[in-house]
Amino acid sequence: MTLLLSLYRGAADLAAPLVARRVAGRLRAQGVAGRRPWERLGHATQPRPDGPLIWMHGASVGESLSALPLAAALQAERPDLNILVTSGTASSADILSRRLPAGMLHQFAPLDSRPVLRRFLDHWRPDALVLAESEIWPQTILACAARGIPVALVGARLSDGSLRGWARAPRTARAIFSRLALVSAQTAATADALEALGAPSAFPPVDLKAAADPPPGDAVPLAAALGDRPVWAAVSTHPGEEEIALAAHRTVLARHPAALLLLVPRHPERADAIAARTDLPFARRSAGTVPATDHAVWLCDTLGETGLWFRLADPVFLGGSLVPVGGHNPWEPAALGRAPLHGPHVDSAATAWATLAAAGAATGVSADTLGPTVADLLADPARRHAAGAAARRTADAARGDVATLARAILDLPPSK
Repeated sequence: MTLLLSLYRGAADLAAPLVARRVAGRLRAQGVAGRRPWERLGHATQPRPDGPLIWMHGASVGESLSALPLAAALQAERPDLNILVTSGTASSADILSRRLPAGMLHQFAPLDSRPVLRRFLDHWRPDALVLAESEIWPQTILACAARGIPVALVGARLSDGSLRGWARAPRTARAIFSRLALVSAQTAATADALEALGAPSAFPPVDLKAAADPPPGDAVPLAAALGDRPVWAAVSTHPGEEEIALAAHRTVLARHPAALLLLVPRHPERADAIAARTDLPFARRSAGTVPATDHAVWLCDTLGETGLWFRLADPVFLGGSLVPVGGHNPWEPAALGRAPLHGPHVDSAATAWATLAAAGAATGVSADTLGPTVADLLADPARRHAAGAAARRTADAARGDVATLARAILDLPPSK
């Protein structure tokens, strides 16, 4: 046990009750009721089902949903297998409650504290843990390894800064990463860097987000209600991007007066503040109204309907990319035949975006060029359709061999 790891363990254990109270308060403010917020302290609110169980963990919506194709592949190999999916946010819990099939259940993730993890692991007794992307929780990994529970890291994605930070503490990094039983990274460079930190040799890359089914949504009734209006969308926008999208829409309206913008904030609770910042006539999805012909904007302030907006709009701008958030998963719109637009900040899924760009299935924009680019695309249906077809082909080709990864996880021996 290194000094740095010992200091972290002590601090994490002492801070857990205070952190849990703060996190529980945030979850309650976001509509999570009853005892569920205390799942963060390892207090289970559901019984453990009989039979084998694999614990899968993703930080939020994107990471959790990306694990579902792997979860389905695991159950296809082992029909008696139960899957426990954990995440940390209210939005992920809400969406997973509607997306998880039979044999899968959701709990909020336990904090990275020894007493919390002891309580959690005593109840759930997982046969393996699968961590998604960058969820490197030292005590979680060590606690599982101490109980012989193999830990896999799939879709591994660590920033250059994070990798440099781990490299500055090589003994601590090796103490943690050497406990991993399997690693599947998103890129060869990440795989090499993790191996240098002590992780096992990487499993061939599998982009789980590319393998996921596109988000559901029945757009037919709404498409009929909107008629033949030109429709574009700005989806998963963050603070600062709504103003850019609204300004871009004014440019679009100058050339396409009937155009409708579907403005979809990443966090719907910000809708009131967004509505106060525009004088364009708008309707709100949460009010249950469909835009009238004189509405220029539809403020889509609901959760779990992303698939609907992708199906209704073309073109689609994907947010978190004009501000330094890192962008969002482009495979969802691509799988639905939408060639997404994006800003310069897409490092969270850089490989996916580069793959789509190389196929002519994604277009980079700036705050100044978003409006003119959308207006040009709305005026050129053939160009939109060709790019959308390329996006769908590229998404289909990017689906990795998830079944092979599932078999490798099921074959992992107990940790030593």
